[in-house]
Amino acid sequence: MANDTSTETTERKGPGLDFIRSMVAEDLRTGKWKGRVATRFPPEPNGYLHIGHAKSLCLNFGIAKEFNGVCHIRFDDTNPLTEKQEYVDSIKQDVRWMGFDWGEHEYYASDYFDQLYEWAIKLIKDGKAYVDDLSAEEVSEQRGTIKQAGVESPHRNRSVEENLDLFERMRAGEFDEGTRVLRAKIDMASPNMLLRDPVMYRIIKASHYRTGDKWCIYPTYDYTHGQSDSLERITYSICTLEFEVHRPLYNWYIQALGIFPSEQTEFARLNLTYTVMSKRKFIALVEEGHVNGWDDPRMPTISGIRRRGYTPEAIRDFCGRIGVARAASMNQYEQLEHCIREDLNKRAPRVMAVLDPLKVVIENYPEGQVEEMEAVNNPEDPSAGSRMVPFSKTIYIEREDFMEDPPKKFFRLSPGAEVRLRYAYWIKCTDVVKDAEGNVIELRCTYDPETRGGNNPPDGRKVKATLHWVSAEHALDAEVRLYDRLFTKEDPNALEEGEDWRDYLNPESLVVIPGKVERHLAHVKPLDRFQFERKGYFCVDPDSKPGKLVFNRTVTLRDTWANVQKRND
Repeated sequence: MANDTSTETTERKGPGLDFIRSMVAEDLRTGKWKGRVATRFPPEPNGYLHIGHAKSLCLNFGIAKEFNGVCHIRFDDTNPLTEKQEYVDSIKQDVRWMGFDWGEHEYYASDYFDQLYEWAIKLIKDGKAYVDDLSAEEVSEQRGTIKQAGVESPHRNRSVEENLDLFERMRAGEFDEGTRVLRAKIDMASPNMLLRDPVMYRIIKASHYRTGDKWCIYPTYDYTHGQSDSLERITYSICTLEFEVHRPLYNWYIQALGIFPSEQTEFARLNLTYTVMSKRKFIALVEEGHVNGWDDPRMPTISGIRRRGYTPEAIRDFCGRIGVARAASMNQYEQLEHCIREDLNKRAPRVMAVLDPLKVVIENYPEGQVEEMEAVNNPEDPSAGSRMVPFSKTIYIEREDFMEDPPKKFFRLSPGAEVRLRYAYWIKCTDVVKDAEGNVIELRCTYDPETRGGNNPPDGRKVKATLHWVSAEHALDAEVRLYDRLFTKEDPNALEEGEDWRDYLNPESLVVIPGKVERHLAHVKPLDRFQFERKGYFCVDPDSKPGKLVFNRTVTLRDTWANVQKRND
């Protein structure tokens, strides 16, 4: 799968339209669906949504909005063993957080179980379905291979009467799990393996989270999905490319049942570097303890990236930029981060936080004096106003902003050097205090009273560095969680023989450090977002509580994607 670093990945079929929107526009022009536009977002409630689903959300809800149609949310809940109300609730929360509203159009495949059963009876009566006694292993073995036709089941030509009797007894619970299934009678020699008499119903003696114990047979996803679209009169069943091979089966059921001819159209899924999009791998990450749950900020789940501090606006912007295409491509993680930075730059208040504190004592500053310095909340948004930041004799700066023996082009603090403190004064380092092991533990400095507010002194002196800081007396303690990419390999799915995707888990994907933040953050709420000046964008974690501030790093300030764009321009 080739990497694609272009911002233009959309297949254009009309002015400003991708190929799916062009199709919808043409259908409206010709009156194909009598002016109706109906899309749907159909998750299975067996897990949490991830960023790949965000692309589908933007496409389906976007088309409905742009063409004055409707978009349904439908839960394809056909497996009682894996589905829970917990997942339904989380999916609905994620969709709403992304900024989409389905209104009255909330549906469940389980609501259609009676109709699906009646349609199965019809297919049996029409000679297009039969009850098979083969085990799952035997069905798989007799399906054949791509190069070899399948073998017909010995039960394939049972009479209609026998099939009806057996199917009704399956529903009544007379048979054990795995002893019988209902299969569509299509073509065991078809080059499309999915048309080789696919299973329609299987016996599962488990309670369903919505229908309870009403059923002990459940329809398969492939049988349910298309018929649910037809029942809802969906005009555009939009799926990702892996479902392209399912389309002939989707159409076969529609034709065999003579129902509303909903049409399936496929587009390339969202693939993202340095992560995985497999539900199986998500489960492994959680259950094996590589992450701290489904909403871990390193996870590409919607709940995870929300907790990390991503915004729905930035995610929608990212989905719009990568576009909708038929050809699969790998989207760059750097482009997603670029969208996050652009959005947070406009909305995130600036604050000062020191993540690796080094104590600085300003020797000529009056003992006990505290001054309030005016600090701008967001230079990108004048309406955000300003706040007052306390300044005192003892402050903290970043340890990396000091070097005892600096190289030639190090312009920050060093012995004898002078720097500007943001919003405060100019200071000069006069002495260095070390511990018994020779580690720098404290700096002694002087300040220039004529540089209040960080202004240039009247004698025309110049400095090249401005440092952020916090007052030691007023700073708040904080736990700062520095999140990074979950994997070290650009495509952890592309493996050589003998490799495992876990081999590329990033051991530095989470580093937890104690920090000092300005007092302005005393009353923050979970998911509040800020720019820590010179350090990056951070979000208040839900673990925060009074007396314990916890911040997650959303993204650093360094924007490699912007540099790529400048080079491309």
